[in-house]
Amino acid sequence: MGHLSTHVLDTMNGCPAAGMRVTLEALDGNGGARTIKTLTLNSDGRNDGGPLLNAETMASGRYRLTFAVAAYFREKGVTLPEPAFLDDVPLEFGIADANGHYHVPLLVSPWAYSTYRGS
Repeated sequence: MGHLSTHVLDTMNGCPAAGMRVTLEALDGNGGARTIKTLTLNSDGRNDGGPLLNAETMASGRYRLTFAVAAYFREKGVTLPEPAFLDDVPLEFGIADANGHYHVPLLVSPWAYSTYRGS
């Protein structure tokens, strides 16, 4: 059964990015986007409601997860320059197999991030 999940770790403070806002969008072939959901990560840096897409809502196509990085660090009391080096971090990715498990983790600080297809 296919599903999409995410997990964010704050590498500056060595903890899950609790409270970070994330938006999931479906992308069309014409440059348009449709918001599927907006969420706030829980104390473990994950979505409280389970998968972002589950077996019923998972479909092949292009997607974007946008992570509100600067807002998260400012809320944690980090003084950032204006404009911040990283503000919103958009990650665009494809789902080829709607029955597969797609996990999109983000490791992030105010100055760098990395991602990969997790398991």
